Amino acid sequence: MTGDAMLGVALTRDQQAEAVIRGGLAAYNTAQFRPSDNTTLDVLVRDESGGEVLGGLPGHTSYRLLFLEVFHLPEELRGAGVGESRHRPRRGRGPTARLHPAFVYTVTFQAPGFYERHGYRRFGEVVCPPDGATRIFLSKMLA
Repeated sequence: MTGDAMLGVALTRDQQAEAVIRGGLAAYNTAQFRPSDNTTLDVLVRDESGGEVLGGLPGHTSYRLLFLEVFHLPEELRGAGVGESRHRPRRGRGPTARLHPAFVYTVTFQAPGFYERHGYRRFGEVVCPPDGATRIFLSKMLA
């Protein structure tokens, strides 16, 4: 590498650049702390008859933390108990067995009440567009 560097902004995701950045950070973190346990962990809601994905929750783990990235259910499934404990994957085996806290963020017009009813606690808020909205950060201990 030369001593010169240039900063640029990309408006599309460059998979090679992302791999360099994530790989570099993982190597640094391993040298400072311990090897990472990054794992994709997606919870998908599928149509029972055809297996088509209707919604779900893409997420990932990192250093025994669960990060819930986004969550979507079609309108007809909202309020039907899909997010209730009887529908959640069982803990105790696989990638969720050793997880402790889970983190998620939502916006005031989305589902903060859903998360709070299920034991998540607010730990931060940031005002954001659209006007009057607030991004709410929540966490919950899993173990």
